[in-house]
Amino acid sequence: MTFRQARYDEPLLWEVRPPREATGAAAALPGVPARLLRKRPFQWPELSELELARHFTRLSQMNFGIETAFYPLGSCTMKYNPRVAEVLARREGIAGLHPAQPEGTVQGILELLYDLESALGKITGLPHVSLQIAAGAHGEYIALLMTRAYFEERQEHERTEVLLPDTAHGTNPASAAMAGFTTREIATEGGCVRVRDLKKVLGPKTAAFMLTNPNTAGLFEEEILEIADSVHAAGGVLYYDGANLNGILGKTHPGKMGFDVAHLNLHKTFGTPHGGGGPGDGALCANDRLEPYLPVPRIRKDGERYCWDYEHPRSVGKVKSFFGNAGLLVRAYAFILAHGEEGLEAVSERSVLNANYLGQRLGQHLPRPFKPLVKHEFLLSGAPLKEKGLRTLDLAKRLLDEGVHAPTVYFPAIVEESLMIEPPETESKRELDLFYEAFKRSLEDSPENVRSAPHNLSVSRVDEVRAAKELILSHKDQPAAPHA
Repeated sequence: MTFRQARYDEPLLWEVRPPREATGAAAALPGVPARLLRKRPFQWPELSELELARHFTRLSQMNFGIETAFYPLGSCTMKYNPRVAEVLARREGIAGLHPAQPEGTVQGILELLYDLESALGKITGLPHVSLQIAAGAHGEYIALLMTRAYFEERQEHERTEVLLPDTAHGTNPASAAMAGFTTREIATEGGCVRVRDLKKVLGPKTAAFMLTNPNTAGLFEEEILEIADSVHAAGGVLYYDGANLNGILGKTHPGKMGFDVAHLNLHKTFGTPHGGGGPGDGALCANDRLEPYLPVPRIRKDGERYCWDYEHPRSVGKVKSFFGNAGLLVRAYAFILAHGEEGLEAVSERSVLNANYLGQRLGQHLPRPFKPLVKHEFLLSGAPLKEKGLRTLDLAKRLLDEGVHAPTVYFPAIVEESLMIEPPETESKRELDLFYEAFKRSLEDSPENVRSAPHNLSVSRVDEVRAAKELILSHKDQPAAPHA
């Protein structure tokens, strides 16, 4: 048994049946100036209903998504989105809401968001929550703006440095720079923070230490309490990158570890849609120390009424045009309610079990750079592929021919030819075994075949350097189609 493989390319409608050449001028339209009209009639391809139906059906079958096969992106938690949450989010009373409606007409959604904030406060151990955050990197940026506001109020203007480990997500240093900080990298040892190196650089310049736990190597930072005490003793803020919360959900939380502020990716941990440029969503959770600086408006409950609360003079202000993404927030709350506290704990147990099962199997074929027992994800090194004249990228492309998405490659950079794989709790043992067999076949294939993969997709190897230098972001940027 293998994953489904797409083995064809679907032509454009104009290629299926080129339109006949049109003659004459475009028809005039009442009220439309002539300068806005086409110089000649638009030439539509002439297809039967059956041809059209088959065209769009085949296009849909070429899509890759979480409903088609395993999506093992490390550090991204690509899990299935439960359909019951989709149904709830599409109810007329929710889908038909407008963000500019009067407060009195949106009491239901305000109550739901208020209760979601309370639930996320308990889950993270950081009781003060804002749902205004667009997604992960936005949450990082706002958390650092809050950190900056905190130190500015205390007249500690010398705190200009943000520390982060060499395994940090790439958005961490970018967010710090956008918030006006400089960054300093802390070395890791065995995949975890080298605490002695951290202590050497902590001082009066330290504004924050950004950390995710479990980290990007899939390892739990066992010295987290000592890390927290050291950062706080230096007067700094400990920031939690919530990308990997799936590995500890219901078992422990950032509050217990001593973190001051955390962003959550609701589309990673709580089963809402992920990727494709949106819709994303997030939450920002803070302790008492940073609560005054959370964005406004906040949601306040007055008796039985819910209202927007702008009366937070120390807030960093409004950070989004409208409040959050209500549809995704509904989905996240449905996910939490459906699981309950015991169910959320089972989520992390299953994700940890899946990661260790698959890691042990794949570790028979490629080396694992750190200790084998992990949380939610694991790392492999593709360095032995060099003996065959191959790279990790070649293996990733070959996996596409198996009908499965490739893992994250070349991150974190501390591992030579790294692959990072995260099998979330939604994947069954059967799916993990299918991925293992696909991975094994890819490794055993001839170097020539692997180097030239993929072969079964509509597009083979892309010139990545050219793609980065010559961006084509719109159909308008491409040469005109033959019959357009």
